[in-house]
Amino acid sequence: MTAPPPPPPSGGEYGQPSGYPPEYYGYGYGSGYGSGYGYPPPARTNALAVAALVCAFVLAPLGIVFGHMALSQIKKTGEEGRGLAVAGLVIGYVITAMTVLAVVISVLLFMFFASALQDVELYPESPRYTAAPAELPAAFAPPAAPGANCQYPATIERASKPVKPPRAGRVATDPPRVDATLTTSQGVIGVRLDNAKAPCTVNSFTSLARQGFFDDTTCHLLSTTALLRALQCGDPTGTGSGGPGYQFPNEYPTNQYRLNDPALRLPVRYPRGTLAMANSGQGTNGSRFLLIFDDSPMPPTYTVFGTIDAAGLALLERIAAEGVADGGAEGKPAVDVTVESVRVA
Repeated sequence: MTAPPPPPPSGGEYGQPSGYPPEYYGYGYGSGYGSGYGYPPPARTNALAVAALVCAFVLAPLGIVFGHMALSQIKKTGEEGRGLAVAGLVIGYVITAMTVLAVVISVLLFMFFASALQDVELYPESPRYTAAPAELPAAFAPPAAPGANCQYPATIERASKPVKPPRAGRVATDPPRVDATLTTSQGVIGVRLDNAKAPCTVNSFTSLARQGFFDDTTCHLLSTTALLRALQCGDPTGTGSGGPGYQFPNEYPTNQYRLNDPALRLPVRYPRGTLAMANSGQGTNGSRFLLIFDDSPMPPTYTVFGTIDAAGLALLERIAAEGVADGGAEGKPAVDVTVESVRVA
């Protein structure tokens, strides 16, 4: 006879055997219905991995940083999100590389076009022009009241040598001509200032001369190019960037044109023997001036305020014949030219 089966163990709640731990039956992994039953809770997604993917599109370098940090954390904690972190890294690196490439290309294009613009000549010697430069306006049409309101506003740069600005407001246009003498280390240059056509400029020049601003200053630049043949003086620093600490507007021939006239950008012939102001753009006249010893085609944006006598021209031609110190066409004169004094009659 077969023995009957043993009775089931008793004592466990809902028939749970009392001799086994609750974990055996899936209990004890947490509180609440449905918690546990033998399955651990799902792993969390790493927050930095999500941030890496988002930032890769918004700010690529930050996405790269977050991506590396996320991978490091995931390796330590076992969190989810490795794929997100890797995607953030790849996208971040690609966008960063494309941005750098775009910046490099933009800089190269800017340099190329800047160089191309420098090669564009607005002078008749360029192959783009066949006509000779126009002449300076012969018939002077003065503004309503020449010299009626000369202004000399201060510049950001201080005066290169102690000096007071000239008298502003109305200045006399009579006498129409004023003689002056430039005594240099190479000889004497006589000039006649055109007070009728450029009274504000002559007022500044004579004021600086009487205050000794030009005394013992170097003529810093000799130009023997086809576009400008002149000796430039009037800067106490000898660098071409110094001045009296003020500036003033252009006069003849600029005031013979409308402000928006395209002809202001085209060359006219500044004849041999012209005394003109140097500038860095319209309205930036200061103390530097040009002693032009041969015809020079330039835009009519350099104020003509006098002429050079025959002896002065002969001296300038001798200086030009010595050439530029470095052998080029423009630079410091090979012979030292120092303005020892400027005296106004």
